[in-house]
Amino acid sequence: MAVAVGMGVGFFVVLGPPHLVDIIIRSFAPTNRPYPPLQGIFTLEAFTSYMTVALVVGIILGMPVIVYQVIAFISPGLKPNEKRFVFAALPFVMGFFLAGIAFGWLVTVPVAIHFLMDFGGSDLIAIQPSVSDFLHTVTVLLLINGVVFELPVVIYILAWLNLVTAQQLGRYRRYAVIAVAVASAILTPTGDPVNMILLAVPMYGLFELGVFLARFVPERPKTP
Repeated sequence: MAVAVGMGVGFFVVLGPPHLVDIIIRSFAPTNRPYPPLQGIFTLEAFTSYMTVALVVGIILGMPVIVYQVIAFISPGLKPNEKRFVFAALPFVMGFFLAGIAFGWLVTVPVAIHFLMDFGGSDLIAIQPSVSDFLHTVTVLLLINGVVFELPVVIYILAWLNLVTAQQLGRYRRYAVIAVAVASAILTPTGDPVNMILLAVPMYGLFELGVFLARFVPERPKTP
């Protein structure tokens, strides 16, 4: 329901001011060429693409409720103090998610789109992607960055729950590198090495940040 309400807001943001789809295209697609940067191939392509962007807006706006429902699902297995701590972490979860969206908007998406659309540099090839393909690539990259940025918070919560420790995570750094490489290969929507690196490097940095934060988890008294 939260995503549906957020999608309703996204619907108006996409079709009315500030015309979010136009902002995305002007921000990331090359508009300095003598032809439009994108093209619509299928009859319903513009409609479905706009709805996709509205859905992504709905997911972003509904994320606090989504996370709350996930926490509420696992909370029956937690002790009262653990429940309070996990629910108190909800604002940090949302904050890191929005930070990931911002990082994707400012860093990942511009570099990725620039690399893909300028690859080869041939004057005989006019790169003019379809509307659906372009918007799908942009929105998926933004959402992936938002989810990946949750890693430090997840690690800190797991450490606070005594499920992992900073020392344990430190010993498994080599496996973390492999896991990050595999995850970035799976999550990258385009599959090219540049986008994989753009995702893998910050992901590993976030892992190290989580390990660092885990060192400051207060010692919990042992229950007799």
